[in-house]
Amino acid sequence: MPGGRLSQRDRHRIAAGLTDGLSYAEIARRLGRSTSTISREIGRNGGPGRYRPEQAHRATERRARRGTPAPRPAAGAPGAAEAEAEVIEMAVRMGLPKMMARVFIGLLLSEEGRLTAAELARRLKVSPASVSMAVRYLIQQELIRRERDERRRRDIYVIDDDTWYHSIMTGARQTLEAAQAAKAAAHLFGNDTPVGRRLARGGTFLERISLDMLQSTERWRGLLS
Repeated sequence: MPGGRLSQRDRHRIAAGLTDGLSYAEIARRLGRSTSTISREIGRNGGPGRYRPEQAHRATERRARRGTPAPRPAAGAPGAAEAEAEVIEMAVRMGLPKMMARVFIGLLLSEEGRLTAAELARRLKVSPASVSMAVRYLIQQELIRRERDERRRRDIYVIDDDTWYHSIMTGARQTLEAAQAAKAAAHLFGNDTPVGRRLARGGTFLERISLDMLQSTERWRGLLS
């Protein structure tokens, strides 16, 4: 029941939600639980890519009988897995689709910020096709870049400090394009009509915001170097 321990049925619903690509917040809403409860449950039982409801339920029962906390593998992996899950959830809340968020955060948290598609697939326990779809999207959004290793004939996907700069610049330019489109549409409808005035005001607002963002991003770029 909500507020009590997770049942075996709850854990199967969590696994189904992960398979469907639902966010932790949505899974929590459907179960009537807090997002932190779902995050802890997944983090201590293998993470989003390795969560198995039957194993999680048996492990919880064993811990309850022993009266001991969740076991911790070497090098603090459970904390790292839970932290990674939280960051992925944050990226999803900010608008990234779930698989794209997992690939992006996988690269962000890798030691050198450089992984091949095969390494990403192994790290995330997903298919190469899923990685391929995600990296295409992330490259298009300028969140990552692709480098070619001609010697080994493979692509390497890279995330570095300039990622933040390029990502914000891309978003600001897209907003500026939307502002210009709104102002052009206002002219077509007529600036003295209700629709035209509404579009003109929105376009002007978006234009000022995007121009401020572009200027601010350039001004503070040096913090990344």
